[in-house]
Amino acid sequence: MKIYTKTGDKGLTSLIGGTRVPKHHIRIESYGTVDELNSYIGLIRDQEISQYDKGLLKEIQDRLFTIGASLAADPERSKMVIPDLNDSDIELLEQEMDKMNEILPGLKHFILPGGSNAISFCHVARCVCRRAERLSVQLAAESTVDERVIIYLNRLSDYLFTLARKIGYEQQVPENQWIPRA
Repeated sequence: MKIYTKTGDKGLTSLIGGTRVPKHHIRIESYGTVDELNSYIGLIRDQEISQYDKGLLKEIQDRLFTIGASLAADPERSKMVIPDLNDSDIELLEQEMDKMNEILPGLKHFILPGGSNAISFCHVARCVCRRAERLSVQLAAESTVDERVIIYLNRLSDYLFTLARKIGYEQQVPENQWIPRA
């Protein structure tokens, strides 16, 4: 099987279900941004972080493939069974943030991204996640989107922010506090 099909040479691509849409369609932008997010999470996993965090990030990458499949499916035509995103997936992110916040100092300032590669990659992934969330909300305004997709992306961006703080805490990297000019 060849990796190239030449079917997208005219600026169209197929959704799951066979519907052809322009490559700039909001549905394509949505799942493309989720794919970009997944790649950045892979970069975080490649950093010097705990094996526990690496394992959880791999699970998150799996959920992002599920979200991508959900967003790539034509809600009117797809007969393919798409894996489900569950409430427990959202709850896992919340539980993990609660555990991290138990060890982290209270948040009293806005934090500027940076401090180490791992911290910076978490912040880049957080920003891409927010964009994926915004695009999914926009898609939901005109088509069917599982509400758990939007909730998961919202929680995931918060998780990535908290993970950046935890990595900095574990690596003894001081938080880059934003102190506005007076």
